[in-house]
Amino acid sequence: MDDVRLIPLSALQHYAYCPRQCALIHNEQAWAENWFTAQGQQLHQRVDRGEPETRKGIRYERAVLVSAPQLGLSGKLDLLEIDLQSGQFCPVEYKRGRAKADDWDRIQLCAQALCLEEMKQTTVEQGILWYWQSRRREPQILDEPIRQRTLAVIAQVRTLFDSGQTPAARYQAKRCKACSLIDLCNPKLGKDRSAHYRQQLLNPDGTGGT
Repeated sequence: MDDVRLIPLSALQHYAYCPRQCALIHNEQAWAENWFTAQGQQLHQRVDRGEPETRKGIRYERAVLVSAPQLGLSGKLDLLEIDLQSGQFCPVEYKRGRAKADDWDRIQLCAQALCLEEMKQTTVEQGILWYWQSRRREPQILDEPIRQRTLAVIAQVRTLFDSGQTPAARYQAKRCKACSLIDLCNPKLGKDRSAHYRQQLLNPDGTGGT
């Protein structure tokens, strides 16, 4: 059987936010930090360090690895809550900002639930988004519309990965200004600097290699 490249769960959120960002990160292996990504890394490191525990009939498992070969997904859950009486699973995804009107966080959360359903042969009806700025848990009902949207994004990311192509830049002021890859993407100029970036990674001394 041919090896199939599993899609990281994070790639779905990247694609829903911006297909070009997804391609730069996952096809071209380009990355850059900014204040937002550094804060997000700090948050996830804090969550991952916690030990498993049980409180009031709920089991809390942190940094849970999941894989769903039929869907072609793999990744890690920030937190998995298991109701010991009902056996119900509830994934919890931690985000640095506030709740958003757009779907990209919910898509990543729903994909986590789909992985659990494939692995455990169960139904995951709800997930939780926890936002650092608001310090609030936002329950998310994983209904049919968000499931269909998530499956559509999975198919779109698979096509993007198989093509190996990077979509052209399209400037969106709010999203682009918050993106750590804005200097690499340079969306206002429409100039793709990713090849130059990769060359610098391979040959930081500017010799051009051998």
